[in-house]
Amino acid sequence: MAVSIELGKKLDKDYEGKSLKEILDAPPSALAGLTEKHDELLAGMGIKTVKDLGSNKYFALAGVLVALSNHTD
Repeated sequence: MAVSIELGKKLDKDYEGKSLKEILDAPPSALAGLTEKHDELLAGMGIKTVKDLGSNKYFALAGVLVALSNHTD
């Protein structure tokens, strides 16, 4: 099944139109707002790709906590 998603301004211009695999394999600076300096800092944490960033347990936990905070009274 084909899935289409518009990421708009969420990606660096060099990665607009790339496949999902290419984006996941790209350095974090493929995401709009992150730079090569961020790549260096994140690499120190073992994060070298967008996939690494998205699957990092600490970033994942932070995302879950933020999502939960949107559903509390």
